[in-house]
Amino acid sequence: MAGDAVGDAVAEEAVEDAEADMEIQSEDRVGLSWRTELAAGIFAHQDQIDVVEVIAEDWFDASRSKLSALRTLAAQIPVQLHGTSAGLASAAPVEEKRLAKMARVVEMVQPEAWSEHLAFVRGGGCEIGHLAAVPRNAITVENTAANVARALRIVGMTPMVENIATLIAPPASSMVESEWLGRVALAADAALLLDLHNLFANAMNFGGDRDSVPLSVLRQLPLNRVGTVHIAGGHWISAGPNSSQRRLLDDHLHPVPDAVFSMLEELAALTPRPLTVVLERDGAYPPMADLLLELQLARSAMRRGRARRTQTESWFADPGKRISGGSSPRLEALLAHIYVDEVLRANFLAVPTEFEARHFLSSADAEALVSLDRTGLAMAARSFARKRQLKKAQPL
Repeated sequence: MAGDAVGDAVAEEAVEDAEADMEIQSEDRVGLSWRTELAAGIFAHQDQIDVVEVIAEDWFDASRSKLSALRTLAAQIPVQLHGTSAGLASAAPVEEKRLAKMARVVEMVQPEAWSEHLAFVRGGGCEIGHLAAVPRNAITVENTAANVARALRIVGMTPMVENIATLIAPPASSMVESEWLGRVALAADAALLLDLHNLFANAMNFGGDRDSVPLSVLRQLPLNRVGTVHIAGGHWISAGPNSSQRRLLDDHLHPVPDAVFSMLEELAALTPRPLTVVLERDGAYPPMADLLLELQLARSAMRRGRARRTQTESWFADPGKRISGGSSPRLEALLAHIYVDEVLRANFLAVPTEFEARHFLSSADAEALVSLDRTGLAMAARSFARKRQLKKAQPL
């Protein structure tokens, strides 16, 4: 059974709603990471799998005939290539030979996109053997942008850049993760491959509260740059036999937790862009039916998020015309709803420039809304909520 607390009722609902999900938001897609162990199941269920993600390094030294076979697959189902060894966020320039191999695979296969991790994997001649988090500061933003530009020049396509999970808070950091990711995406002019479980794991390991922190971090990201989304699972590990401390390990060996599906729902509610969601699984493979159920749960989460987005914006369905002049009734109405509606407020805070454009404000009102005092907004929203609760509690 997928998820850490997914009951029979939820599973039945996900299966029953699968066709409806696809009809409601046909541009949203769900897919699976390509693994040899899953190949037969993927071919047998192409009607339920919209895209596959292939580890690029598995094909770096493949013959032309094998690459031709992968290109044939890409003609049948959209393929994205996923790199794991470049070290895009490293202080050192990405090795040209690795990028040249990626370029060969991209040229032969013609994938719809390729991606790499925001990590370093080697330093001073030492191969770490895994993805390591770089210090989150202005220097690594600059390094990453330079490496992405180098990758574009050699490969011919800008990679999507993926946030990574870490068991250790990177030293010498001057930024929180969300700020650093936003600055990297802007400096590199790259789309984000947003790994929700990585975001969740870091929030759990270094942020505290299971329910509020991951969603709070998500809302601070530049969601207008999200290209693809990863979902996966992991498990808690102990710091030692005599230690009560533990960390969440992103191992891709376990079902997707409910909290990640909640994050996916929130993402669908916050962004108008179509989402491509890829389920990662690297071992301990369950029956294909369980993986397909996780894909249906992802569709259901996106459907719920899209429905929330529609509901919160239905009040503004008639855009009318832009109003010139001073403060307008439309601005007052928007402010009122932002003050009281948590989802609408999150939509605004995620991408304020897109938000104001959708609601046809005058240029003066739009400028005022975009520059809204966020600290004051949070405080006012809490105050207004308390007053509404007090009024409800008062006897008639």
